Amino acid sequence: MKKSKSRNEVLNKINELFYKAKFDHKNADDYVRKARRLAMKINMPLPKDLKRKFCKHCYSFFRSGNYRVRTRNKTVVYYCLNCKKFSKFIIR
Repeated sequence: MKKSKSRNEVLNKINELFYKAKFDHKNADDYVRKARRLAMKINMPLPKDLKRKFCKHCYSFFRSGNYRVRTRNKTVVYYCLNCKKFSKFIIR
């Protein structure tokens, strides 16, 4: 019971950090790092909708102007313009 409560608290904190990252462009990358560390601390994967909001390689928060999105063969490709790497997600 206690573990599920802590998971809900951590999930709320992660959502709050991503909300802050959306509006605070200067500290957005730090908020993403903190959210990832919180999730790793209790061994919980990030929600699917949040996984696509940052680069998996440099952990920079995606906002207009620092990433590119393309679709190719039933996959969505996010290309980070900071580290020049890409992440692929299957469309289902």
